[in-house]
Amino acid sequence: MSIDSTTTVALGVAAVLLTTYGLARFWDGRRWLGRTGLVVLVVVSSVTVSALQANRLTTTYESWSALAGRSVPLSAGPPSPGGGRLLTVVVPGHASGLNLTMGVYLPAAYDLPGGADRRFPVIEAFHGYPGSPNVWIRRLDAVPTLDREIAAGRMPPAVVLFPYQTPRRLLDTECTELVGGPRTETFLTADVAAWATANLRVRTDRAGWGLIGYSAGGFCAMNLALRHPGRYAAAASLSGDAGPGITVGDGSEKTTNNVAWRLAHLPQPRISLYVTWAADDAQSRDGSRAVVRAARPPIALTAVELPRGGHSMALWRRMEGPAFDWLADRLTAGGR
Repeated sequence: MSIDSTTTVALGVAAVLLTTYGLARFWDGRRWLGRTGLVVLVVVSSVTVSALQANRLTTTYESWSALAGRSVPLSAGPPSPGGGRLLTVVVPGHASGLNLTMGVYLPAAYDLPGGADRRFPVIEAFHGYPGSPNVWIRRLDAVPTLDREIAAGRMPPAVVLFPYQTPRRLLDTECTELVGGPRTETFLTADVAAWATANLRVRTDRAGWGLIGYSAGGFCAMNLALRHPGRYAAAASLSGDAGPGITVGDGSEKTTNNVAWRLAHLPQPRISLYVTWAADDAQSRDGSRAVVRAARPPIALTAVELPRGGHSMALWRRMEGPAFDWLADRLTAGGR
């Protein structure tokens, strides 16, 4: 039974109901110590169910093994006929000192005889917080989405990487170098690229590399593209904000690690940005609009505002297909 299964949550709810019944049934016949124990059981079971449901929505811990701190493979289920495949690897952090799990999507064309001499563009996909790469796989159905978009001809074949962004699931790095913390930015921009170029048939030129992310991952995508224009040619943000929403430790969350500040105060690089959000999601709406207002040539900007959808998985499932199409098309065009 997995940690985020419906059965696990249902059993938790049953435990809450059972302990609540016990509290009501035996309240009068118990001394204060027994009553206190029953109250504690009700509170603990209620908090546990809430945590299980929150984890089910975010996939912060995708299994009991992950909760215990052990690495687990990403799984998208059996591959569809003619579709791509998903691998799980561990990326050694030669530059960052981090060794983190990463999912790797290889399109069907990667394994065809005609693809043996082909170099594919690369997209790094960032998850939100709290979360893990498995949100892309289990909640956003990234693998069948990529298969569908490629098969329909809307998206050129691309390798998509799903890295972890933190060595501790409840540490929000926002893909930055936290002072006194993990060197996440270095891991994502240097170690991930080094592993991919050494182990996969991918392009090594910056025109063949792009970023995408939802929520906090959307900020990551925009921020890292602006900070590393020599590595990435394009980035897509799904409901991303203009700032990281955390304290980095050096004040850079208000300056060089803030997308709106960089666009207003620093020379803008020659990259392409795709920024999309829902009008009824106030925080990402205001942050995304600030990015759109500040961006200017040589940045090539595409902005898409949807009327509703909030800050939700349902919205990002609607957004991800067009965003992947746009991104892969820009990377393929850059290599022509």
